[in-house]
Amino acid sequence: MPAEALSPAPQAINAAFHIQRSLRHCLSSAAELLYENGHVLETITLAQRGLAHRELESLNHQHPSWAMCQQVLEESGAATFNDYGRFVLTAMGRELMFDMFGQGAADCA
Repeated sequence: MPAEALSPAPQAINAAFHIQRSLRHCLSSAAELLYENGHVLETITLAQRGLAHRELESLNHQHPSWAMCQQVLEESGAATFNDYGRFVLTAMGRELMFDMFGQGAADCA
């Protein structure tokens, strides 16, 4: 089998790198915006907590960049809405948050 068939295409590697970089940027931005608005990281890292829709609307209104980051987090599978309709990180999102900010940022990862 040719070596080209065994290794991923450079475009796929490059795209995956940019997606992960964008995702990490959004997680970092989310952490900063949460802090600026009186929240703690556990607001989104604990599956039973999360941000209510009115809190998300407030973040969208005060920080236009929040909407883009929320979209990236949802589309990448790093965030979702829990059974209570609140915005939280998924296991993958918590793991990335843990990698970036340490154990205290995502105790349940």
